[in-house]
Amino acid sequence: MMTFFVRQLFILSLFLVLTHCYAQKTIANSPLEKQLKINDTTFVNLKAYGKDFVYDMKYATSDNFLKSKVYDCAECFLRLKTVKSLIEANDLFMKMGYKIKIFDCYRPLDIQKKMWKIVPNPSYVADPSKGSIHNRGGAVDITLVDSQGKELEMGTPFDFFGIEASHNYSNFSQEIKENRALLKKIMINKGFKSLDSEWWHYNLKSALNDKVSNAKWKCD
Repeated sequence: MMTFFVRQLFILSLFLVLTHCYAQKTIANSPLEKQLKINDTTFVNLKAYGKDFVYDMKYATSDNFLKSKVYDCAECFLRLKTVKSLIEANDLFMKMGYKIKIFDCYRPLDIQKKMWKIVPNPSYVADPSKGSIHNRGGAVDITLVDSQGKELEMGTPFDFFGIEASHNYSNFSQEIKENRALLKKIMINKGFKSLDSEWWHYNLKSALNDKVSNAKWKCD
């Protein structure tokens, strides 16, 4: 009887391990939290949790510094804890008449390798041997838009790699400096950390120790 019980327990454990491994390879494109209890490190689609974001997923097009489309489709997946903090930040922005516009979210490691192959320069692309916070599901590239959907003036375009993109660059109009300061203030207030050289890039502090992932989502 004991042998039978141990055997059944082993089969159940093996099934759970295989199921978990499969889930890490393919991300479900649905609000999983409504179906079962998930933890804060689970990858989810932002669109399933927050409806008030504007999207311009640059790497799903060729309108980027790589001049190449590297995503199969435009989706914003992040770990659930990142989604929660991002929604809280966007709620504050909306009270001021703005919304977050998203350029990039979670990036599977294979995509990082593809980007590195196109531009193998750590000044522009994180080395995939180390991985970036984007590969961990804890980073977003964003800006703000007004009630008409027009981007606030931030001094440079997204993915501009000159010194002007730095938070420390001050040779701008008061309007630009205030726009950058507003974006930074709210994002930091909601648990994000800015990147000095890129005004658009924010990392969730609690995601820094999450593992690099290569989990992918299905495109419709």
